[in-house]
Amino acid sequence: MEDILEELKRAVLEFDVDNAHDIAAKAVQQGVDPLQAAKALTEAIRIVGEKFGSGELFLPDLVCASEVLKKAFPVINEEIEKKGKKQESLGKVVLGTVFGDIHSIGKGMVSTLLYASGFEVIDLGVNVKSEVFLDAVKKDNPDIVAMSALLTTTANEQKNVIEGLKKAGLRKKVKVIVGGSPINQEFADSIGADGYGATAPEGVKVAKKLLEID
Repeated sequence: MEDILEELKRAVLEFDVDNAHDIAAKAVQQGVDPLQAAKALTEAIRIVGEKFGSGELFLPDLVCASEVLKKAFPVINEEIEKKGKKQESLGKVVLGTVFGDIHSIGKGMVSTLLYASGFEVIDLGVNVKSEVFLDAVKKDNPDIVAMSALLTTTANEQKNVIEGLKKAGLRKKVKVIVGGSPINQEFADSIGADGYGATAPEGVKVAKKLLEID
């Protein structure tokens, strides 16, 4: 059992995208507790995130590690659901790339890292209109709304969503995190966001801080 858990960790740490699905499937076949398998993947991506934050690893490394999780986690999650088990959730996050912007890499990494850290994530995708964010808040009652904008021309869409939350009387019910290459702390403050993350790992730290999670 320990061997296959270590193999799962190595798949993330060595960016083994090609074999990630098969290793996860092997863990299931060997009867490994799927919650332990999920924990192994989570621990590995945390290490990658920390190394990225310290400058030891770079963006392509983080992207590859995220791809490993995308291959492995669905296999493990299916087994968790099949056995009627449930992962403890740190909170629920609705996230997406704002309207007019179809960039997905940054948003995808934030989604993966949040999920790996124990958050329930509802990924709305890219080119998400303000009303879709609002509908998700009404329907799913998240703790956090996280928005990405990779274009200067779409950055103001983040403000539109926040204004929409205010008009709908939902602003006080949810924390808002913004990010993306044209976004900085000054802009985040100016539009009334609760938090700003310059990188995917920072986004996770901000989410935990806003929800007062150690």
